[in-house]
Amino acid sequence: MRAAGRSAAALAALLGAIAAGPSPAAAQTTQSQRFFEARLLEDPRTSKAIKDLLRDGGGFVDRSVVFRDLTRDKRDDAVVRVHSGGAAGVVAVYVFSTDTLRPKGSGLRVVFRTQRLLRASTRVSKGVVSYREARYTPGDELCCPTQLLETTLRWDRAEKRFSKPSRRVIEREPEAQAPAAPEPVAGG
Repeated sequence: MRAAGRSAAALAALLGAIAAGPSPAAAQTTQSQRFFEARLLEDPRTSKAIKDLLRDGGGFVDRSVVFRDLTRDKRDDAVVRVHSGGAAGVVAVYVFSTDTLRPKGSGLRVVFRTQRLLRASTRVSKGVVSYREARYTPGDELCCPTQLLETTLRWDRAEKRFSKPSRRVIEREPEAQAPAAPEPVAGG
C-alpha cells in the first residue's frame, strides 16, 4: 500500500511539474540566441516563414549554437539552428562566418542557409558540417520517417563558400514488432 501511495504522489508531482511548464531559467534566452535571432531577422535572405516564426515567438534559435572553424581561416564559424517550437523540430540551419569574398572587416554574414527542413539534426566533425532531415512517406508516424536525407557541406577556400554538397539517403529499419503473446496452456 505504501508503494502505491508513493507512486501516486510521484505521479501527481510529475503532472504538476508538466502543467507548470518550463522553469524561468529554462525559458530564458541566451545572449547567443538573441544575437543570432537579430542577425536572421535583419538578413533580407532569411525566408518570410522563418522570420514570422521568430517574430511571433512560435520558433526560436537553438540554445546550443556550435562554434567551430569550418572555413579553415583559424576563426570559429557558427552553426545556428532554428526550431519550430513544435513537432516539426529544427526547420532551418545557418552557418555564419567572417571568411567571405567581401573586404576584410566586413563582418559576420550567413555563408550557408537551408530554410525548409523538417525534424532536422546537425553534426560538426573535423571541420565538416552535415545535417539530416526527415523524409516521410504515407503511413509514417511522426517519430519514425521512412528515410533520412543527409547532406554534408565542405568549404571551398578558393570560392569562399560551401560547394556542391554531397547527399545520401538513409533508409530506416522498420520498427521491431513485439512478439505475439504465447497461447494459454490448456489445463494449467
